[in-house]
Amino acid sequence: MRRTSFAGPLTAGAMLIGLLIFPATASAHDIPSRVTVYAFVKPEGNTLTALLRIPMEAFGEISFPLRGPGYLRISEADFALRDAARVYITESLSFYENGVELEEKFLETVRVSLPSSRAFTDYESALENVYSPPLGDEVNLFWRQGMLDVLVTYPIESEDADFSVNPQLGALSDQTTTVLRFMLPGGGERLFNYLGNPGLVELDPRWHQAALRFVVMGFWHILEGIDHLLFLFCLVIPLRSLRHLIPVVTSFTIAHSITLIASAMGIAPRVLWFPPLIETLIALSIVYMAFENIVGSRPEHRWMVSFGFGLVHGFGFAFLFSDTLQFAGGHLISSLLAFNVGVELGQLLILILVIPVLNLLFRFLVAERIGCILLSALLAHTAWHWMLDRGAQLQQFTFQYPIFDNLFYAAVMRWSMLLIIVAGCFWLTYELFRRLNLVLSFADLARLKTSDDMSS
Repeated sequence: MRRTSFAGPLTAGAMLIGLLIFPATASAHDIPSRVTVYAFVKPEGNTLTALLRIPMEAFGEISFPLRGPGYLRISEADFALRDAARVYITESLSFYENGVELEEKFLETVRVSLPSSRAFTDYESALENVYSPPLGDEVNLFWRQGMLDVLVTYPIESEDADFSVNPQLGALSDQTTTVLRFMLPGGGERLFNYLGNPGLVELDPRWHQAALRFVVMGFWHILEGIDHLLFLFCLVIPLRSLRHLIPVVTSFTIAHSITLIASAMGIAPRVLWFPPLIETLIALSIVYMAFENIVGSRPEHRWMVSFGFGLVHGFGFAFLFSDTLQFAGGHLISSLLAFNVGVELGQLLILILVIPVLNLLFRFLVAERIGCILLSALLAHTAWHWMLDRGAQLQQFTFQYPIFDNLFYAAVMRWSMLLIIVAGCFWLTYELFRRLNLVLSFADLARLKTSDDMSS
């Protein structure tokens, strides 16, 4: 086993020597469109081990020794393979122990594997494979079809520390997918499957670390989700007083929280047509609310419509949450609540910014009724095109009648429970707002009586 410690100057020198030794064995290639990286990370004792498998087509700038029509000369490729591992892999991975970067690292070994190799199904098989004897030159392997297994170690203080990684492997291809499995010291593992560069990833996060990450995710999701923003605009345009906004925003929050939690618990249908159906209904919700603004509606009843469409938007929020659930570690509930808190903070920021702008617009530039119609018409026009485009995508799916088996009846029971919860929350919300209106009405009467007494 050859163990190598390396730094920036040595890496640059190795690249230069490699180019001088193999000046014409391979030419630069375009970056591949898709690459999938597989990785195991395991802390054990005083060593953190990172074991990765990368398709060699991602190393287009490295000159490999070739023979014949482009077969890799494996017996002479060790230097170039280590060079590729340093340039593309080890310099792009930054591991941290308790927030401190592990700057000392050792490239233990590299090995070329066939694309048919299934050694990365588990950590023990992958480790045994990377230490096994290299393939012989009698193997006719085109270099771009090979898989490079890389083993890197990092000295650590303790295997029970908090570990995180900042992977910058997105440049390997136009679309780099990383499947990373963190092996817990006490047994078990955390599975991550992300696209591109996800930023700093806590490999086994504490509850407060996961919560903070999901608060930020929820906050930016509502700000970056243009369809959710337009729906909020439709709610705000005719209702800018606190008395009217509280029921509408509260009912929307309660409703989307129900379906978000239900989806996280696995109640949402796992069929291909469900996401485009929800996206179409979200666009429809904007169109409906915009037309309601144009024709006029009773503000005291608008919270009911907001509640209904909030259920739909909750499923939309859940699509992102399900993709990022891997970063929650073992803290599903706290991460779910934190994501919802982030969404509410984003909504609050939007209301704080939009309401004063609308008040100024309707006071100095255009009459309130005309402005409400113009803005709502613009939003309806945009959402209408979204609805048509998403509806066309939805029509491409084939819908089949359900099979009446045990799984179907179990799903019916789950949805029945969800409907009961929705009905209960709707009734509680109704009672809350009814009593709130009574309190406000008594307060208004008291103010009127006080003003009459003062005038008399």
